Amino acid sequence: MLLLAADFSNLHEILKNLYVEMMPLCSNMAGVAKGIAGLGALIYVASRVWQSLARAEPIDVYPMLRPFAIGICILFFPTIVLGTINSILSPIVQGTHGMLETQTMDMNKYWEMKDKLEYESMMRNPETAYLVSNEEFDKQIDELGWSAKDIATMGGMYVERSMYNFRKDVRDFMREVLELLFAAAALLIDTLRTFFLIVLSILGPIAFAISVWDGFQSTLSQWMCRYIQIYLWLPVSDLFSSVLAKIQVLMLENDIKELQNNPDFSIDSSNGVYIVFMVIGILGYFTIPTVAGWIIQAGGMGSAARPINQIAGRAGAMTGAAAGAVAGNLAGRAGHAAGNAAGSMGRGAVNGARKVAGAAGRLFRRK
Repeated sequence: MLLLAADFSNLHEILKNLYVEMMPLCSNMAGVAKGIAGLGALIYVASRVWQSLARAEPIDVYPMLRPFAIGICILFFPTIVLGTINSILSPIVQGTHGMLETQTMDMNKYWEMKDKLEYESMMRNPETAYLVSNEEFDKQIDELGWSAKDIATMGGMYVERSMYNFRKDVRDFMREVLELLFAAAALLIDTLRTFFLIVLSILGPIAFAISVWDGFQSTLSQWMCRYIQIYLWLPVSDLFSSVLAKIQVLMLENDIKELQNNPDFSIDSSNGVYIVFMVIGILGYFTIPTVAGWIIQAGGMGSAARPINQIAGRAGAMTGAAAGAVAGNLAGRAGHAAGNAAGSMGRGAVNGARKVAGAAGRLFRRK
């Protein structure tokens, strides 16, 4: 789990560096934007001067400063516009990421404690100690004799140990698969966020230039709202991950408490709840654009987030279908393996008993 988290952290860092490296491309659009903004500013100022002269009114200079202010923003777009917005919002990202790291470290610590307590709990019970300890298994095998009953008991121990290891492997496999999907959902949100921010940043000067023209003034405010909303996807994602990690910590604390105080506690039911919780968390990641829209409203973002919501629905259906198929497959294989193991162990026990009885009979006739 730690290696998986490290790998995905590297991918998130790559996306962050990609955004930084693509920022110089904004300057390439500044030349085109300056031409569009210059023509728009000329028409904008000329029309207002003509209206004032035609009405014999004094010329109001203050509204005419808007195109020049936008022009300055276009000339120094990476520094004035992107630098200012990113500087204001980056502390939010750093704060939420720090919360996530704290909760993740606590969760890893509790996972190690839970695994240790589970092992110790099974070692305390003589009926289950041989399932998790090779030394205890060999000790109990050595204590058995070579009668038919002991051979049958030995075969049953082999079957139970094999089934326990198989169930543990299935549980760990499902856990790793769901954790992989969980991390992939977070990476998908971060990838889409980086792509949208790069497009908005590169084409931002064009949006600013178009906003100079009459009838397109709202383009500037819409661009600002969309950029801020998409930028907030990452802190919202970190907050969501922090909440999920905190819930997992509380679940692990409860399991640890039960393992310490309740000898009849079933760890299998707890693992089932954890798997269901991971599926819910995977689906919850795709609600992040909606939650970010509650913080700052941007017109037109509903249609942009609709594909993500469709992906969420399809991902949920695929996750449920995959989990059901895997569970059914594994259950069928477990039953088949159990049947084969029991049959082979039973045949081995009978053959062993026959060989022991035959050897004893030959020894008795010689005497």
